[in-house]
Amino acid sequence: MTQTAFVLDFGAQYSQLIARRTRELGVYCEIVPYDTPWSALSARRPAALILSGGPESALVEDAPEMDSAILDSGVPMLGICYGMQLLAREIGAELVKLDHAEYGPATLIVGDRDTPLFDGVPNESRVWMSHGDTVVKLPRGYRALASTERCHVAAMGDPKKKIYATQFHPEVVHTQYGRAVLENFLGEIAALRRDWKVESFLEQSLAAIRQSVGSDKVICALSGGVDSAVAATLVARAIGEQLTCIFVDHGLLRQGEAEEVLAAFREILHLNVVAVDAGQRFLAKLRGIEDPERKRIVIGHEFIDVFEAEAAKIPGVKHLVQGTLYPDVIESKTPQSKAGHKIKSHHNVGGLPEQMGLSLIEPLRALFKDEVRALGRALGLPAAIVERQPFPGPGLAVRIIGDVTQERLEVVRGADAIVRAEIDRAELDPHPWQYFAVLTPVKSVGVMGDGRTYANLVAVRAITSEDGMTADWARLPHELLERISSRIVNEVRGVNRVAYDITTKPPATVEWE
Repeated sequence: MTQTAFVLDFGAQYSQLIARRTRELGVYCEIVPYDTPWSALSARRPAALILSGGPESALVEDAPEMDSAILDSGVPMLGICYGMQLLAREIGAELVKLDHAEYGPATLIVGDRDTPLFDGVPNESRVWMSHGDTVVKLPRGYRALASTERCHVAAMGDPKKKIYATQFHPEVVHTQYGRAVLENFLGEIAALRRDWKVESFLEQSLAAIRQSVGSDKVICALSGGVDSAVAATLVARAIGEQLTCIFVDHGLLRQGEAEEVLAAFREILHLNVVAVDAGQRFLAKLRGIEDPERKRIVIGHEFIDVFEAEAAKIPGVKHLVQGTLYPDVIESKTPQSKAGHKIKSHHNVGGLPEQMGLSLIEPLRALFKDEVRALGRALGLPAAIVERQPFPGPGLAVRIIGDVTQERLEVVRGADAIVRAEIDRAELDPHPWQYFAVLTPVKSVGVMGDGRTYANLVAVRAITSEDGMTADWARLPHELLERISSRIVNEVRGVNRVAYDITTKPPATVEWE
């Protein structure tokens, strides 16, 4: 039986990262809300608990807190940032507010070499801090394990109870030996087996799909992205011809993409695919709409209408496959900051299962993006599909700032093809995680030949990232940027200026809309 570690999420921006790091170390991990009752947790037999950071202060009256029974459960526990402060408050430690909050890098000094938490960690190393409260005094049984210049208790622990905590964030790459700290907690302190791997997930999933579906017919919405491709291939591997895939071409795909996707699905993956060319229908619905949120909503609704009409032509369907990932699942279940806002609407099949009377099959709902790619490789999918760049469901409509027309689609499609071709051809290390062109609403004066032009400005976006949660702009060579710019203005009609986006996420998002 697979052992499971649980992250109690107190609204931290890094909760998903904690779970991913834990899985990378071979331990299966799930995220649950901080207020999950111990009765519900204990029923799932947690092998270890990790208390995440969070935006609140443990000193305020309404501070988020966990079920008090968890502290006495005997389950090995690791508190991180707010998780440490909450543990400190619960065990009777002295917790005070700093005069000045501490954010960013700090030097960790290990003061207790007897603790297994810091095995393999040198006496001094770089860690990442983000806190406004700090522990200054510990109760009997707990030991201060490490410190920084501004934080007297940067790590603490009670070896008898197997309760440990760090004020710094071991899950982020900015902490030099963070992986070692997590590995020590999971392996040496909690004594968990490191047996989580995609291959074992694959076999379990195939059996579960067969049992759930039986002899029923199943449909799947294909987008061309890696998530739907892996989900469809996994289900097809389990039930064969009982699966029919529906590919809705909304006319907002990249250059040659519809043809490539269909060829891959039919000729390489041998899936049963029904293709629907609905480009003109979507363009008509988008006419005159400039607001990006409205675009997403219109495209989402139209997609559902087209998909539902095609699905109705297939008799006896009882299940719908969706490429939902674990981050999508937990977004609606874990707590959000009081200052949290919706960034954008997601493009998916929404309430289709209910209105069509179908049961939902989500074979990837336990996986993160990198795990989906690993599963795709285990299934034998070609690199062109597994390594496909993330692409928004509404397609190029959200890479056109302003009105979406056939003419403007051709401009951004041509520019995007050049950006992707040139960066694909370049030998870059690291290779950008995502790269594309954006058609802005800006026009500027230019000179081409002997004539004056008044044409479009295209922006180029290339980022480096691990999972898209945060991103840095890619430091592309100047010669490469020069080739991209020269080709776009010479080969794409209606463009006379190219700009390069050098904004990180945050404060920007990856996409412009």
